[in-house]
Amino acid sequence: MQKAVAGLAFVLACGSAAAQGQVNVICSVQAEWCNMLSTVYARTTGTKINVVMKGSGEALAQLIAEKDNPKTDVWFGGTGDPHLQAAEQGLTVEYKSPSLPQLHEWAQQQAKQSGYKTVGIYSGPLGFGYNPELLAKKKLAVPKTWADLTKADYKGEIQVANPASSGTAYTMIATLVQLMGEDKAFDYLKSLHKNVGNYPRSGTGPIKAVARGETAVSISFVHDGPGEKMQGFPVETITPADGTGAEIGSMSIVKGARNMDAAKKFYEWALTPAAQEMAAAAKQFQLPSNKAAKVDARVPDFKKIKFINYDYAKYGASAERRRLIARWEKEVNALPR
Repeated sequence: MQKAVAGLAFVLACGSAAAQGQVNVICSVQAEWCNMLSTVYARTTGTKINVVMKGSGEALAQLIAEKDNPKTDVWFGGTGDPHLQAAEQGLTVEYKSPSLPQLHEWAQQQAKQSGYKTVGIYSGPLGFGYNPELLAKKKLAVPKTWADLTKADYKGEIQVANPASSGTAYTMIATLVQLMGEDKAFDYLKSLHKNVGNYPRSGTGPIKAVARGETAVSISFVHDGPGEKMQGFPVETITPADGTGAEIGSMSIVKGARNMDAAKKFYEWALTPAAQEMAAAAKQFQLPSNKAAKVDARVPDFKKIKFINYDYAKYGASAERRRLIARWEKEVNALPR
């Protein structure tokens, strides 16, 4: 953390004295990262930063509610699908960053397909978290495929977030639909439902429950595991051998932002290698979008993971998200467990 903070101070020292004003940010990454961003940005630029923490589904709902009178300037982080929906609904503005050529192709593609109304800031694969101590105690095997999670042995032992409020869980539905075909994916989700003990609102809730021994298995972004492990909790992660999707965490500037100049300055800052390296300092291990950012050893090795060819444009569309979540509510969540 000290290196990240020192690096940012060095990068921004030149302009810090002249900076002023304020920027209002919805932050959809974990609290420690949000807090570090806020603290370092304020100290190194002299800009007042107001941060509200919300999951990506709730962040999108807030932008919709505030459409006629936005209180937010920048939406930082969270799964990319809701950012694409915000772009589609005209809630965010086109901004073609001069930093785009410094970013990985997947981050640039996210910007391009949104009409430059959002940009990729990190990526992370979807997989399973598990508590090895709890699995051993209950004589349960480590799940290695999606099919494993539907085995009767795991009844009540799995947590996954609610897709109505969580971008993580919506990514799961979209991944399964692309992997299996829609009807088979919903048959799968019905079978999985029998084994789910709880659907928390937040995408990080399930892996925190795994780490604390409240449930044996979670469906989570695997980059959320190492931070829990660093705190001494017994948690491991694995990606399904039959294929998985990945999120492209994104950032957008809100249409009608009251502090547009400050919003663009924060946006540019957040794309720098030094700013992106703060994620690992905050125990978050997504792959940074800036190619020059140092990659922590705990970031999942993308070369070793079987990825589906995730269609971000199709599954990032508002109508598709609404339709799939409504089908999940009606056909899956309404069932007894």
